[in-house]
Amino acid sequence: MMGLLDALARPLMGLMEAEKAHRFAVNALKWAPLSRPGDDDALLAIRAFGLNFSNPVGMAAGFDKHGEVPDALLRLGFGFVEVGTVTPLPQSGNPRPRLFRLTPDEGVINRLGFNSEGAQALLQRLAKRADRGGIVGVNVGANKEAFDRIADYVSQIELLAPVASYFTCNISSPNTPGLRDLQQGKVFDELLTRVMDARARMSRQAGTTPVLIKIAPDLTLSELDDVVGAARRYRVDGMIVGNTTVARPSWLRDRVTAKEAGGLSGRPLLALATRILAETFVRVEGAFPLIGVGGIDSGATALAKIRAGASLVQVYSSLVFRGLGLVAEIKSTLVDSLREGRHAGLTELVGMDAATITAEDWPDLK
Repeated sequence: MMGLLDALARPLMGLMEAEKAHRFAVNALKWAPLSRPGDDDALLAIRAFGLNFSNPVGMAAGFDKHGEVPDALLRLGFGFVEVGTVTPLPQSGNPRPRLFRLTPDEGVINRLGFNSEGAQALLQRLAKRADRGGIVGVNVGANKEAFDRIADYVSQIELLAPVASYFTCNISSPNTPGLRDLQQGKVFDELLTRVMDARARMSRQAGTTPVLIKIAPDLTLSELDDVVGAARRYRVDGMIVGNTTVARPSWLRDRVTAKEAGGLSGRPLLALATRILAETFVRVEGAFPLIGVGGIDSGATALAKIRAGASLVQVYSSLVFRGLGLVAEIKSTLVDSLREGRHAGLTELVGMDAATITAEDWPDLK
């Protein structure tokens, strides 16, 4: 039934302005008659950040910004859902239009700017579903006008720890001026110090909630050295690689839309994001797991992310062009690969190709 609804709705949504289509999708999930999914193949089970995932396919942050439909997404077969980005105070984000499809390239440009209903609204929604189970992470960001942006991350960890399976500190969105500076040097050290201290304080009443850092795919390798070094030093639980890119490859077919400001995601991001993922994996040296995101639009590309170093993967932009059947396709491809290779589980595939990828020529972004 859901496959039929998806097939009927996607052409209609393609005619809508992109942000209206997104709103339509969220509202549809509120009312869709979704039954509990069947059990995942045991081969897909994986443990990361101290959490047990029934399968490694997650919905990336950005789709369910306000925590409205995490349970509906879990019923669609996702192994986990990341809500947000949420900010402490409500804010409207950047002026519209701010979301654009590059249909010939199967890409998306967004400059949403952390539009959020605020942390209190998210707390209320997640508290209502706290007894339903499932892994629901919370992606936290800073208000645009915040005087102390690090304090915004700290306050949300303190507020939302009782209802979050894990936290992702989003310090890599290109759509909030100056936000990516939090990935740099002493500022990054201060962020990690204060965030990990907040997590430790909250562990007394909410248990230890994993903290992940989401980085930009546009980091130089020298910057990546510093970020990974600090993440290891402060013992973060994981990293997400990566966010959208500000690059605009010359080979993009939709040259008009490509001129829009914002972060580029979808298929055009695949090569760059996968390369940075592999570079991160070899630097992490097994200290913590990675989530690979950016350009996954098939079972084969999801498998490539895992072999590049991801323990888990996330999708979002590709669902615009591939539909909800992508989730089942990815899981089927992974199971087939594991069985064909006689692997006992996904951990045997993680990072198998990382060293080879880092020796290749840099992805063409010109």
